[in-house]
Amino acid sequence: AKRKIQRYVRKDGKCNVHHGNVRETYRYLTDIFTTLVDLKWRFNLLIFVMVYTVTWLFFGMIWWLIAYMRGDMDHIGDSTWTPCVSNLNGFVSAFLFSIETETTIGYGYRVITDKCPEGIILLLVQSVLGSIVNAFMVGCMFVKISQPKKRAETLVFSTNAVISMRDGKLCLMFRVGDLRNSHIVEASIRAKLIKSKQTKEGEFIPLNQTDINVGYYTGDDRLFLVSPLIISHEINQQSPFWEISKAQLPKEELEIVVILEGMVEAT
Repeated sequence: AKRKIQRYVRKDGKCNVHHGNVRETYRYLTDIFTTLVDLKWRFNLLIFVMVYTVTWLFFGMIWWLIAYMRGDMDHIGDSTWTPCVSNLNGFVSAFLFSIETETTIGYGYRVITDKCPEGIILLLVQSVLGSIVNAFMVGCMFVKISQPKKRAETLVFSTNAVISMRDGKLCLMFRVGDLRNSHIVEASIRAKLIKSKQTKEGEFIPLNQTDINVGYYTGDDRLFLVSPLIISHEINQQSPFWEISKAQLPKEELEIVVILEGMVEAT
């Protein structure tokens, strides 16, 4: 029966490691931009909507307080009274005026007058802060959309890796190919052996990472990926597989992680 092994990296390329007991959670807030980008889409969209809604409500409340404290609410319809904002008769209209100000929709029915210095200052503050919010949130959404996770799905690895003779040398081989016509520029490949080990001093190192040479010294690790390529690792005395026999291999608790890096010419 085939043994079920807990994978370090899943087949879809996602790391199967979950951080637990993180005490210094404030460190996530020091880089809030990256934290937002790393969130799942449903939380990202929720925060996107909430930030704009809270900002509009906050400034709408301030516009309403200014009108209330100046007495504009007591002179609704009075043609001899100059209000801070024309046709602002309640919190709903103040909220709508806040949206019009921050999104630069353009004033038609509600408009600020020149007899309200506190309103002019608030207008400047909301315009500047609104631009900052737009730059931050739109930038966050753009980075989220342009992440290369979907592009990686068109990179295909062979289902099985094989060990066989090639040019008189014992080699570990697998194949990689790109399904898209847009080429990957400066593509490079590297491989890691994930295996727990015990040092000569008796120290146990879980999930120890060891480099697997796939052509670093010869330049074969730099790929021209226009057609499927066979990646080869020679099992010699420098290889981490040198001391593993064929009979011992099925019993080993090990995992090979292959990383393909490059730039997509289209984006």
